[in-house]
Amino acid sequence: MKSKILFILSLLFGLMFINAGLNKFLNYMPMPEDMPESMIKVMVAYTTIVWLMPLVAVVEIVGGILIIIPRFRALAAIMVLPITVGILLTHIFNEPSGLPIALVFFAVNVWLLFECREKYIPMLK
Repeated sequence: MKSKILFILSLLFGLMFINAGLNKFLNYMPMPEDMPESMIKVMVAYTTIVWLMPLVAVVEIVGGILIIIPRFRALAAIMVLPITVGILLTHIFNEPSGLPIALVFFAVNVWLLFECREKYIPMLK
């Protein structure tokens, strides 16, 4: 039962990252009209660094695909951890209304890391 729940969460988590990465390239989801001024400044800063958003998009797409594949889940969980932390910090400091979703994303990422902990042990020795 635990493995089925882990697979379903990994599938949804991976698909969300694939969707977010593709949106950075294709812009098919509109930006909210009522975005706070602080978030607008953050988004302008992100887009000022020309290479940053394409890099994040590629990591999101590749990480999302790899999270779905059980063999590569440990690698993908490490790959998307900085992005998940960035999402969490952005919502803590700039847009608290999205904090519940950011906390769920972070919790899923931490759970995936915990489930793959035996694969990380050789790196720590």
